[in-house]
Amino acid sequence: MDISGLQQQTRLIVRQKITMMVNRYVVHVVRSDGSPGEVVAFAEQKRLAFKEQVTLYTDESRQQVLGGFKARNVLDLAGEYDVTDENGASVGVFRKDFRRSLLRSTWQVRQPGLPTYTGTERNQAVALLRRFSDSLSWLPYHFDFSVGASIAFSVERQWGLRDTYAVRIHDPRLDRRLVIAMAVALDALQAR
Repeated sequence: MDISGLQQQTRLIVRQKITMMVNRYVVHVVRSDGSPGEVVAFAEQKRLAFKEQVTLYTDESRQQVLGGFKARNVLDLAGEYDVTDENGASVGVFRKDFRRSLLRSTWQVRQPGLPTYTGTERNQAVALLRRFSDSLSWLPYHFDFSVGASIAFSVERQWGLRDTYAVRIHDPRLDRRLVIAMAVALDALQAR
C-alpha cells in the first residue's frame, strides 16, 4: 500500500510476534467485517540495544523502509523519540511524561503543524492495579490521545495469548507512520 492509501486508513491492528532476540510487530488495516486485512507495516525492535530504535518496513520482507523511531538519548526516564519517514525526515516526536506516568501512564505526541496530543490510560483503576502488582501486568490497557475532549486516536490492547492492539484514528491530519510508531512503542516501551 502506498503512503496516500495508508493515510486514508482509520482502523489498524498491531500484533506482536515474539522471537528470541527481536520483538516484531505486524500492522494490518481492518476490513469492513473487522478482520485483519492487508499488511501495511512491519516493525522490528532489537532487544538489549544500547539506544532504543525501531525500524518500520512496508511488509515482512523488510525490503522497503516505511519509517521508524529512535531514542534521542541512551537512557532517559522521560526520553524523547524521533519518528522519521523512509528518508529520515521528521514525521514527529513522542515522549513519556514521567511525572504524570507515576500513577497513570501518559505520553505526549507532536506532529509539526498540529497541537500536542496527550495520551493517557483510559482506566485509572486498571492503571493503579498494574503499577502496584506485578502479577497483574497482563491486564489490558487502553490509551486515548487527545487535545482537550477531542480524541485524535486510541490504542486498545485486546485480550489474547499474544499482544494485539486495535488502533482507531479520528483525526485525518495525523501521519499514520507517527500513529503506528506510537502504537508499537506502547508495547515495546510501556513497561520501562
